Amino acid sequence: MNPRKELLEHIPNLRAFALSLTGNADQADDLVQEALMKAWTSLDRFQPGTNMRAWLFTILRNAFYSEFRKKRREVEDADGAMAAKLSSHPEQLGHMDFDDFRRVLDELPSDQREALILIGASGFSYEEAAEICGCAVGTVKSRVNRARTRLADLLSVESTSEYGPDSIAGPIVSGTPPTKGRSVA
Repeated sequence: MNPRKELLEHIPNLRAFALSLTGNADQADDLVQEALMKAWTSLDRFQPGTNMRAWLFTILRNAFYSEFRKKRREVEDADGAMAAKLSSHPEQLGHMDFDDFRRVLDELPSDQREALILIGASGFSYEEAAEICGCAVGTVKSRVNRARTRLADLLSVESTSEYGPDSIAGPIVSGTPPTKGRSVA
């Protein structure tokens, strides 16, 4: 029998199988259409004398599971709320702010710069920084506070809103360590 004719004969069975998989007539029709398109374009690879019905059902089943895996990774976002959360602020200004920050960081006294880098950039606790510096915890806290105050003066920063919410400036403003791979000094 002609493979093209045989392919068409199996459409009702494919539709029934697709309906059992999807539970929705429209989705089943789409799935059958996709399976038939794949089979039609691959008809030259079908081996005459083998089971056409099994071949078509395999194509349909594989298409169903491929679509299922794809949809599992997708998130429906009808109102655009998820997409709005994925936006990011431009970082051009952050790079310029960071360059300014690095320049004025070098103007700090070395003890203040060291304390600020240990706490703000390296993520050490005040106790750990005090041990590294060989001084009291209160001394480290004082140095960090004076360093932050002096940096704000040198950069003419009056509030945290003057630094953009980008990945470079964020750690400077919040006092949290930057992500791995970024260093203040």
